[in-house]
Amino acid sequence: QVELVESGGGSVQAGGSLRLSCAASGDFYSRYCMAWFRQAPGNGREGVAYIRGDGSTTYADSVKGRFTISQDNAKNTLYLQMNSLKPEDTAMHYCAARPVRRGVNCAAGVYDFWGQGTQVTVSS
Repeated sequence: QVELVESGGGSVQAGGSLRLSCAASGDFYSRYCMAWFRQAPGNGREGVAYIRGDGSTTYADSVKGRFTISQDNAKNTLYLQMNSLKPEDTAMHYCAARPVRRGVNCAAGVYDFWGQGTQVTVSS
């Protein structure tokens, strides 16, 4: 069983920065895809950033160049550094994990484990 706990959300003005953290149980990064998703009221869940155990990353076009996903294996923690925030980034942000599956990119496939979410609110 994998447990994920997010923190670091909050309210900022447009142009500001936040860093989200996701504390994960177990030392499994090398065998798992990790990701950040977000969901705004009335919208579906959107994949924001993905990372494999080897450090390779993928980003949604909407955040490319502004957000950075990273992981600290020693601390079992996943991060999302969010810079140049925009009001449209306002959403509940979720950390997620799934085992690496042969032939399936981390930016695809169904994620099996989810955190409870942390709210990010960006005002104009």
